[in-house]
Amino acid sequence: MKTAPLVILAGNLVHGFPGMNDLKARAADLEGRSTNELIGDLTGLPDDRLTKTGADIKALLTGGQLPEELLDRYDSVPGKDTPECKADTCCIWKHIADDMKSKMVGTAGRCNDLARGCVRLGFHDAATWSKATGPGGGSDGSIILARECYDRPINKGLEPTCDQMTNWFNQYKQYGISMADLIQFAANVATVTCPLGPRVRSFVGRKDNSNPAPDGLMPVPSDSADRLISLFGDKTIAPDELVALVGAHTTAQQRFVDPSRAGDPMDSTPGVWDVRFYGQVLNPFSPRRVFKFQSDINLSQDPRTSGTWRGFSGLITGQIPWNLAYARAYIRLSLLGVNNINDLRECSKALPSALDVFNSPDQPLLDAFANGSLESAKDEVTKGDNITATN
Repeated sequence: MKTAPLVILAGNLVHGFPGMNDLKARAADLEGRSTNELIGDLTGLPDDRLTKTGADIKALLTGGQLPEELLDRYDSVPGKDTPECKADTCCIWKHIADDMKSKMVGTAGRCNDLARGCVRLGFHDAATWSKATGPGGGSDGSIILARECYDRPINKGLEPTCDQMTNWFNQYKQYGISMADLIQFAANVATVTCPLGPRVRSFVGRKDNSNPAPDGLMPVPSDSADRLISLFGDKTIAPDELVALVGAHTTAQQRFVDPSRAGDPMDSTPGVWDVRFYGQVLNPFSPRRVFKFQSDINLSQDPRTSGTWRGFSGLITGQIPWNLAYARAYIRLSLLGVNNINDLRECSKALPSALDVFNSPDQPLLDAFANGSLESAKDEVTKGDNITATN
C-alpha cells in the first residue's frame, strides 16, 4: 500500500484552492460544536477590564478569531543581548524558536523525535488540570520543576525531552522566561516545524509552579471513549476538540504500549503533520507497521466522535478543518490552569513559518518501511532523516 508522494495542505497557500468554501464551511461546523467555556481569570473579568491579549484569547476560546497565525512574523530580529531585543517581549522567543527548530528536523525535512516529544510534553504538562480537582496543575511547568517527568509512569519516554527542555531553560532563563511558557512554546514550534503543521497562536507570561500537579488526570492508550470524553470534558474540552487533539499522533512512533514493536509509527508518514492517521485508524488494511492505540480506535467508532473523525480523514478535505480545529483546541489546552491569562502577551510572530507543501525525498523507502520492510530504518525515521537502509 503506497502513499501519495506529494501532500498539499492548508495554510497560506490554499485560499484559492478549489472547494475552499466547502472546507471553510466544514471547519466552521466543527468549531460550532466546540465548547465556548471560559477558563482561568477570564471567567471573572468583565470585557471592560480585558487587555488586548485577554480579549483576543476570550475570542479564541469562544470561536471569534482565527486560531492560526498566517502572516505576522519577524523579517529580522535584533541580537538577544541588545537593548532593542530587551525592549521587545517576543524578541527572545524568536531566538528560542530558531534554536528549537534547528534541533527538531532531520535531513529528510520531517520532524524528529525531539519535536514529537515536545508536543507530547506540552500535552502532559497542560492536561494535569481539571475542574473537579480545583487549583493546581495545568500549564505551570511542574512536569519538569516537580520532576513529574521522571517520577510518574505516565510520562515514560519523555525523559530526554525534559532534559533538553531543562538545558534550554538554563540557557534562556536569564532573559526572564518561565518553564511553563517554554514547554508550551516548544510544543507549538514543534507542531509548525513538522511539515504541514499549523502555526498555533502562542502566548507567554505563564507562572511556574514547583509543586506537583494532581495525578491521575492523563489518558492512557487503553481508555474507552466514555472515559476519554468524561476526562476531557472536565478539562472544558469537547468531544470534537478531543478528536482534533489526538490527531497529534500523526507524527508519533510508539515504544511502550507494545515494546516488541518499539519504533513503529502511528501512521505511514511519521514526522509529517498530515491526516493519514485518521484514515488509517479507520482502515483495517492500513500499512502493516502502523500501530493503533485502542483508545484511538474507540474514539473513531463512538457515535459522539466518529463523524468528526471521518471528517478529518480525507487527505485533501480533512486537512484544513483539522489544522484549524487542532489549533483552537490546543490554545485552550495550553491555557488550562493559567490564572493570569489577561496579563499574557501574544508572541505568535516568533514562530517559524509553516511548510504548506511537502514532498518526502525518500517516499518509496518510507512506503516500504510503513509496509513492514526496512527494519533497520527505524532510527532514521525517528531522526527525520533520509532513509538509506536497503534491508
